Amino acid sequence: MLEVSDLQVRYSGIQALRGVSLNVGAGEVVALIGPNGAGKSTLVNAVSGLVKPAAGRILMEGRDLAAMDPWAVSKSGVIQVPEGRQVFPQLNVLENLQLGETALQGRPPAGGLEDVYDLFPVLKERSAQLAGSLSGGQQQMLAIGRALMGAPRFLLLDEPSLGLAPVVIAQVFAALRKLKSRGMTILLIEQNVRLALDLADRAYILDQGKIVLSGTSQELAADASVVAHYLGVMSE
Repeated sequence: MLEVSDLQVRYSGIQALRGVSLNVGAGEVVALIGPNGAGKSTLVNAVSGLVKPAAGRILMEGRDLAAMDPWAVSKSGVIQVPEGRQVFPQLNVLENLQLGETALQGRPPAGGLEDVYDLFPVLKERSAQLAGSLSGGQQQMLAIGRALMGAPRFLLLDEPSLGLAPVVIAQVFAALRKLKSRGMTILLIEQNVRLALDLADRAYILDQGKIVLSGTSQELAADASVVAHYLGVMSE
């Protein structure tokens, strides 16, 4: 479904991605893991059109996403849940969710509002509450729900557990497992490697702008070098 080939991204002369290649099949959950500053967010920002690559290709079912504006990428069904939530604090929960529908742009809606409320009941309870007054965990649920309102065919998740309490992380990942069971295609960036590998079918390890290892989640979780260099540090 997604094919990234030899992707290179530079910021003010600094090479953030150095020839990254990866692919995601329809219905797969693929994790992208690695240390801070490895280029993970740069990669998903390039896929969603927020960052323009210096070289390489980003193909979604054969369409060149790198040549498209961000609004056109989201219109095609590639929708990102950004790091740090980025909800609209002065709008209420319902208004934030309704804004997610702007990504439809003529595409048919999926489950809609009731489906989001079924996934995150607290959003229904707080539908009239200002988004800025929600807890961090509730804002993360809102950010995911807003993306789902756009009926994503391909969902990009950037650090969904960042800054959340363990009980909230469990709730968020339970919702992600439901989305996986429904066949949603997901590219996941997650600092908690154990959580990421538990959810994902496959994973790529990105370090210093390069893919250094890839495989099934089971293979990587059983790899002593991965455990030593990534799981032992990054899942704390």
